[in-house]
Amino acid sequence: MAGRIAVVTGATGGLGTHVTNALLDADYTVVGIAPRISLSNFNHPHFTAVAATIDSLEAARRAVETVIADFGKIDVLAHLVGGFAGGQSVAETDDVTFQRMFDMNVNSAFHILRAVLPHMRRAGKGRIIAIGSRAAENPGATVGAYSASKAALVSLVRTVAIENKDAGITANVILPGTIDTLANRKAMPSADTSQWVSPASIASLIVWLASDAAKDVTGAAIPTYGRGY
Repeated sequence: MAGRIAVVTGATGGLGTHVTNALLDADYTVVGIAPRISLSNFNHPHFTAVAATIDSLEAARRAVETVIADFGKIDVLAHLVGGFAGGQSVAETDDVTFQRMFDMNVNSAFHILRAVLPHMRRAGKGRIIAIGSRAAENPGATVGAYSASKAALVSLVRTVAIENKDAGITANVILPGTIDTLANRKAMPSADTSQWVSPASIASLIVWLASDAAKDVTGAAIPTYGRGY
């Protein structure tokens, strides 16, 4: 794995920290992309920070071109950017909330995929892993906008897998249940966290999907529901 370049979007998030460290431990050079990221976030000689958003194609392309200028390639894209909003029925959900879920969970992926794929196709190889949600396949009441956006992400990643299998690129999406992060613990202080999914488990799965051992796995939506399944 020496010499491989991994880009992690949302690298400073509750999951992103685990994924970045896991890839560094697996001897990747990791480029973390987040709006307020810096080298001090990860004290590692093989970590590089790119302070950027990916809320437009232009922004995503600028961030990716920075990586290409520094390293010449991108072997792995771990796309972790996303967000959650819930608590209202579909009938009560306003346009702003619905659009925000699609901006965070679908459009961000659309932008970074369009920026990264041409470079992977020219290289004739690449690994793409995105974070979906259990709600994409098992929607529940009062989370309609979130569930719909994550379902759209699954479809987008599976389409990318089909369109790029000729170029040696794999694309997969992980569908976790509730992830055991500090933000989720703060939002749900009375929840039984023993049923939640460990960020380290997801990070380990991402490292495996990025490896040569997973070269035959593409277009998969992988349930990672935790012990409460």
